[in-house]
Amino acid sequence: MKNSDRKVPGLGRNLHTPQQRRDCWTIFHARLHQTLKKTSLLPKKTKILIALSGGQDSLCLTKLLLDLQPKWQWNLAIAHCDHGWSTDAGISDHVRELAQNHNLPFYLKVAQNLKETEAAARKWRYQALVEIAEEYNFKYIVTAHTKSDRAETFLYNLIRGAGLDGLTSLSWQRFLTPDIQLIRPILDFTRRETLEFCQQFQLPIWLDAANENKKYARNRIRGDLIPYLQDNFNPQVENSLAQTAELLKADVEYLEAQAQELLIKVKTGRDDKLNRYILRDVPLALQRRIIRQFLPQIIQQYPTFAEIEAVCNLIDAPNKSRTSTMPGGVIAEVSGEWIIFRHYSL
Repeated sequence: MKNSDRKVPGLGRNLHTPQQRRDCWTIFHARLHQTLKKTSLLPKKTKILIALSGGQDSLCLTKLLLDLQPKWQWNLAIAHCDHGWSTDAGISDHVRELAQNHNLPFYLKVAQNLKETEAAARKWRYQALVEIAEEYNFKYIVTAHTKSDRAETFLYNLIRGAGLDGLTSLSWQRFLTPDIQLIRPILDFTRRETLEFCQQFQLPIWLDAANENKKYARNRIRGDLIPYLQDNFNPQVENSLAQTAELLKADVEYLEAQAQELLIKVKTGRDDKLNRYILRDVPLALQRRIIRQFLPQIIQQYPTFAEIEAVCNLIDAPNKSRTSTMPGGVIAEVSGEWIIFRHYSL
């Protein structure tokens, strides 16, 4: 596909002038405005870095924020992450032009030799966005994830065997660093709605060829599985899955808070051992969360399910029982009432 073929025919080349924006208040503007008033996701007069890919979702979000800017007095800027892949050719210039047309600061990050996988691309994009935010003092990064993305993520993680945390991983906000929040303001919009919005305002959508590549699991979920579920089970499956994720998110937040409180008691002031007698009286769901919250400071990485279960099994194990070696050469061993974590030495 040639670069010129990636812009949807008939769509305009900018996000409209300030006067046009004032004259074009829609139900979508009202929905986002009310969401922001209710949730305080993006406070007034704050600096906001918009992650603009050039696709329909991010174009919709960008125009909505531009149109709402007079009411909220935000300081907006555009960031674009170029993977450096052949499918990305021309898109960074397209996004730069959009930013310039609206006198918005534009920040570009280009990857070097980035592996062409979903996981590698996602990890690099967040790293790149954080680097821009830290350099230019942005406390808020906004992305255009939608209800459709949320449903797809739910299915993707369910198929891979995730727990509640994985099923609810795409949420309204999360901290990328202690000082920088990732916000997803249009998480209650569907992809069909963002397309309708872009068509209504003739926004210049860039068609990303990578989104059509069926070697990526998310593209197969989007292009094959979701339509199949809509046709054969539930036409509103995106809404249903997103609603389930929202309900589960409240449960996760409660369980995480309970685990944090209990972890303080289980550690009893020590950072290298857990009191298994206290853990015995805790439900399994909380045992796992306590151990999962504890392990990263010991093994210096996020623990796997198998590593969490290995420690759980020590709660009722005989004295001197131990785990296999975990990352960083760490083992956990039962010593009386304690599960002690130490670096293994031959």
